[in-house]
Amino acid sequence: MDLEPVWQVFINQLLLCDFISYAYWKKITGIPFLYINSLDGTSHCEIDKEIIKCSALVSKGKRLYSETIFVRKEAGLYVYRHRFYVPQEKMFCCGNLCADCMRLKK
Repeated sequence: MDLEPVWQVFINQLLLCDFISYAYWKKITGIPFLYINSLDGTSHCEIDKEIIKCSALVSKGKRLYSETIFVRKEAGLYVYRHRFYVPQEKMFCCGNLCADCMRLKK
């Protein structure tokens, strides 16, 4: 699954929020980081709630999950390690009679 369009929609949803002046993401050594610049007086909790809300909007109707970890805050700039991922599930039977075998699913 290509996650580039998911990231674009996610960033656009974040930018619709009143207290976020700009947001962008970039990968550093393969790890996606989310940068959010907020207006003065915005609490860390408000930004966390907005990230969760926008992640849920983007993930709706898709087999997609998100994980967000706060990294640092620096003069109104919040940095998060944020990633979207598709859950890993077995796609074939390996013949070892596993408890989560694909053959046993309905």
